[in-house]
Amino acid sequence: MVLQATNIHKHFGQLHILDGVELQVQRGEIVSIIGRSGSGKSTLLHILGTLDQADQGEVRINERPISARTSPGALADFRNRHIGFVFQFHHLLPEFTALENVCIPGFIGRKSESEVRQRAKELLEYLGLGARLQHKPNQLSGGEQQRVAVARALINQPDIVFADEPTGNLDAQAAQDLHNLIRRLRDDYGQTFVIVTHNQELAELSDRCLEMRGGKLELKQFQE
Repeated sequence: MVLQATNIHKHFGQLHILDGVELQVQRGEIVSIIGRSGSGKSTLLHILGTLDQADQGEVRINERPISARTSPGALADFRNRHIGFVFQFHHLLPEFTALENVCIPGFIGRKSESEVRQRAKELLEYLGLGARLQHKPNQLSGGEQQRVAVARALINQPDIVFADEPTGNLDAQAAQDLHNLIRRLRDDYGQTFVIVTHNQELAELSDRCLEMRGGKLELKQFQE
């Protein structure tokens, strides 16, 4: 099991946004989380990804508990080594090329520069961007920028990738391309994904779709 969340609670003032959430994710699984705006989907994703802390409960990644007592530096190092993130807005650094943007987490992780650059090149080629290595973000389409962000999330070979509305800023074709890419990454590399999305098609392509309702996760069944 890659991820286990037990009895996760989170309050914002008087609002009990997460009310004892339970979640288990197996290696190589694609899990999507849907729900209305404000239901707590992104809050949960941030807690699972160690970007935020629950008021109560426990998160384990690869059986390692993520403790509120862990120092910020140790958490940042853990995220760099074990977790990838893809957001609605790609957050690429505009002054760097596609290749350089992908390399950044590897360099932060103090890995060999030559190995990082080689892996970044291979990832971008796998994602269909082999001819765009030296292009800066403003020279890339929205879909290409998001694929660079996916490559950046994968550069350190994370145990799990958390994606928050990854198709929310893409046109229909680019969104479909990203759906296909996520499935390929799971099939070819056994990559694990937890995806918050409003996109029903992406949710239906997942191995499991969960709906955030009343502060808890419920299995969502789509009609045939």
